[in-house]
Amino acid sequence: MAKYLVIVESPAKVKTIKKFLGANYEVAASNGHVRDLPKSTLGIDVENDYEPKYITIRGKGDILANLRKEVKKAEKIYLATDPDREGEAISWHLYFALKLQEKKVYRITFNEITKNAVKESLKNAREINMNLVDAQQARRALDRMVGYRISPLLWAKIKRGLSAGRVQSVALRIICDREAEIDAFIPEEYWSLDANLKAKGERKPVCAKYYGTVDGKQAITGKEQVDKIIDSLKGAEYIVKEVKRGERLKKAPLPFTTSTLQQEASKVLNFSTQKTMRLAQQLYEGVDIKGEGTVGLITYLRTDSTRVSEEAERMARDYIAAHHGEEYQAEVTGEKKNDKKIQDAHEAIRPTDPERIPVAIKDELPRDLFRLYQLIWKRFVASRMSAAKYETTSVKIQANDQIFTLAASKMIFDGFMSVYIQADEKEEENTFTGELGQGSILEHISFEPKQHFTQPPAHYTEASLVRALEELGIGRPSTYAPTITTILARRYVAKENKNLYVTELGEVVNNMMKEAFPSIVDVNFTANLEALLDGVEEGTVKWKTIIANFYPDLDEAVKNAEKELEQVKIEDEVSEEICENCGRNMVIKYGPHGRFLACPGFPDCRNTKPYFEKIGVACPKCSKDIVLKKTKKGRKYFGCIGNPDCDFMVWQKPSGEVCPKCGSMLLEKGNKLVCMEEQCGHVVNKENHKSETL
Repeated sequence: MAKYLVIVESPAKVKTIKKFLGANYEVAASNGHVRDLPKSTLGIDVENDYEPKYITIRGKGDILANLRKEVKKAEKIYLATDPDREGEAISWHLYFALKLQEKKVYRITFNEITKNAVKESLKNAREINMNLVDAQQARRALDRMVGYRISPLLWAKIKRGLSAGRVQSVALRIICDREAEIDAFIPEEYWSLDANLKAKGERKPVCAKYYGTVDGKQAITGKEQVDKIIDSLKGAEYIVKEVKRGERLKKAPLPFTTSTLQQEASKVLNFSTQKTMRLAQQLYEGVDIKGEGTVGLITYLRTDSTRVSEEAERMARDYIAAHHGEEYQAEVTGEKKNDKKIQDAHEAIRPTDPERIPVAIKDELPRDLFRLYQLIWKRFVASRMSAAKYETTSVKIQANDQIFTLAASKMIFDGFMSVYIQADEKEEENTFTGELGQGSILEHISFEPKQHFTQPPAHYTEASLVRALEELGIGRPSTYAPTITTILARRYVAKENKNLYVTELGEVVNNMMKEAFPSIVDVNFTANLEALLDGVEEGTVKWKTIIANFYPDLDEAVKNAEKELEQVKIEDEVSEEICENCGRNMVIKYGPHGRFLACPGFPDCRNTKPYFEKIGVACPKCSKDIVLKKTKKGRKYFGCIGNPDCDFMVWQKPSGEVCPKCGSMLLEKGNKLVCMEEQCGHVVNKENHKSETL
């Protein structure tokens, strides 16, 4: 009979770990959390030192009953839940739910599910770390307080089924702020001027870029300036004034953290953060490999550390020397410097064995699982390799008092790039043939002037939002994916072609949160809370102190908002649309996709229609009303009510005025009016503009 019981979180790990430990060990799974705060109430006794009230999660009774049977048979119990705060808290909950006070209980952790790692963890068994548990309790209590106190206000003001969250509300705020930046952005015109020049004896011309004058760099802001520069160069001699040669190193990237893995998987594989984490979990827990059985292919997937164990370092160096040569081994390994405290108990995300080459196990893995494993494997191996080397040449060419430049680089040693090239890597190879020596005279072939416009900040994608949250210190590796999933599921944000757009519903929720709970959606406040939670983990801050400082302010804000909301509670707005079924004036209601028209005679009359808000501007194509519409995913735009017969649409609000330069419609952007034809470029302040209406 087995003497020892090992309890893990996931049933997927049971078989693999049992295989490593043998007959004396029984392995069972808790299937994640077994206790939590009750769903029906706040679950935190604010009158009694903020004591949480934990109950058994519904549906976990049978699992706990089976675990109790196994506990009775065992001499020792090893709690082997995941190696992070949440895993520590699950072990602590199991300790009480299974009544283990009279038993010999040990906590073990491993960053990878391999035989060596699991056996080593048994040698280093310890007690439950209450600092980690308390950090998780504090996070859970803070999230519960925000969610359970603020969500009912959203129901009262907007509609039922909405939610607020300590991290999700800040994420929504960040996206809304970016949308406001984009809406207010006014494009500015600028030009580039390239000169095609040919060296003596060369067939192919080289393209030199305009730099400025002998006095310094100069931007070109308009066509008149371009024409003036070209006129000044008629009959000019193009002389090479300076040639600089050098060498440049491109360092290998660091191995993946949770955040960088989510970003790169989004860019390279087009995976959502949720999908990336789901697949990474499978790779961590174990995959059936022919001849090996179930094998954990990667280390633990929730980490913000780039540290690598000495054993993994050695295995990587051996692999690189054997398959690429010793010159490809990195001299020293760089590690990410981070001012913020990081969960450094973990390593970076890496393959458990570099010798398990992706191509060798391709047939054993589903396509997406293989692609993610290959990405992790390549990144880790590359991170232990030497830098790529480039030979660089920069040339300064003078014609009269104008300066043009040429820059070229040529790879002379590929280093880590023989294995891995990052998704946003620009093409480095840029060479010109022939020797351009100082004093050489080049023949002018032609000019290529080009008009450009400055671009607004890019819309957030899942990848760039994760990066922003990490840089701002908001959330932790385990929170990025569920946060984004929640704001998409609530339809606060819509996703189109990777980009995230705020919906009308998202704007309403964000405005209410900013007005009633400014500290909750304040980026710095939320980042400071994360730092305090790190303090709890280190044992320097008491977890109930954070709650005691946080809750009274939240309580006061909720009470104030409740009073204000009673005065501004939104009633159904009566429209001019008549219900064709019963003759009543239809009212405007809010639904999951925004506003719609409904008959006030509900439930006797259930008639509904789409709601289109007229903006009082006529369509320039057919003269019908322009209305505010939304895409299927909830992004706002302005289009003709006569669609599909008329296809007019724009993203910014039409002003109803015409451009004095080209006669097109002017659009509102912040306090400016901008011509809808980008090539025209006409911009004017609203208050200064006096123009005929359309």
